[in-house]
Amino acid sequence: MSTSINPRVASMQPSATLAMAGRAKKLKREGADVIALSAGEPDFNTPEPIAQAGIQAIQEGFTRYTQNPGMPELREAISTKFTRENNLDYSPDQILCSNGAKQSVAMAVAVLAQEGDEVLIPAPYWVSYPEMARFSGATPVIVSTTAESHYRLTPQALDDAITDRTRVLILCSPSNPTGSVYSQQELAALVEVLLQYEKIVIVSDEIYEHVIYDASHIPIATQKGMLERTITINGFSKCFAMTGWRLGYMAGPINIIKQASKLQGQLTSAPNSIAQKAGIAALNMDQAPIRAMVQAFRERRDFLLDGLNSIAGVHVPKPEGAFYLFAQISDFYGKVAPSGRKINSSGDLCFYLLEEHLVALVPGAAFGDPNGIRLSYASSMDELQTAFNRIKKGLSELVS
Repeated sequence: MSTSINPRVASMQPSATLAMAGRAKKLKREGADVIALSAGEPDFNTPEPIAQAGIQAIQEGFTRYTQNPGMPELREAISTKFTRENNLDYSPDQILCSNGAKQSVAMAVAVLAQEGDEVLIPAPYWVSYPEMARFSGATPVIVSTTAESHYRLTPQALDDAITDRTRVLILCSPSNPTGSVYSQQELAALVEVLLQYEKIVIVSDEIYEHVIYDASHIPIATQKGMLERTITINGFSKCFAMTGWRLGYMAGPINIIKQASKLQGQLTSAPNSIAQKAGIAALNMDQAPIRAMVQAFRERRDFLLDGLNSIAGVHVPKPEGAFYLFAQISDFYGKVAPSGRKINSSGDLCFYLLEEHLVALVPGAAFGDPNGIRLSYASSMDELQTAFNRIKKGLSELVS
């Protein structure tokens, strides 16, 4: 039987991060000692106060549907969080809780962008952003950044990319995949450009807000004139080690939030009730476990950063947040492995390191930079040390 498929779905690219993680898991099931540095998932357990809140919710029978936008108590806690931590004034009815920040980003783009619109996406970008834009009917416009600028969008590049059809700018700070963080001065310079184009709405992905080292997190919505034209996206997966709980949220102008809530009501309804109870506990608990997790990430970052930059042909700008390194590795293109495998791309290099040296990384082409690779350091120090030794050995064996 021939089945007609929606062309927007048929043309959608599968997630490269999930694909590489799946390939690594398959090799592991076959008995290979693979170390996966491909997935963006903290290796820490969910902190105990959060886990206990989930357990208590189950024991008390809190297992039914909640209000579609999320429990009032959770939205109130998020509103308080915005005031306390971000100097942002979002009322509970300006907040929509969803099944992860990914759903929140997708719904924001779907509400804002339509056929004929353009969505600006700085590269390297998170792999799902362009696909979300395409699925809404809009055209993703990729704006390249450089390692020299630490992968941050410049005002000139932003201004050059804007056209009469530009509707949305997606920013991610701290960034997946680069770990870059925009400073107050850098955001102010971007805002100076954006204020000249009143129709552009910013979708600000801030899911790595608390995983930050050598910088401060500044929400772009705090900048002059930006609160009323920014959708702030956040969630619990990364900072609270709650990836599997599936809980995120968006906040913004109430007319946009109402439209997104309507969309959610028809697609998924409210997020998991148990996760919502756990989310309230996360926002209200002592943050010491989060600080300890971030300190461990900092130590891992420093180890890998120093090690990789000591390898000839590898250049890694210092990330200020998240738990990724984005390494420039094009010096190895054109080289050949002892097995005869030729390296012509970031994909070739990643599959060589996976299949011959048992380390899973993600090709930079998936993030809009064909000369890079992404490494996640959300793994134990022992695993990172072993992985680094394998990477170093694998790269040393490549010859011209």
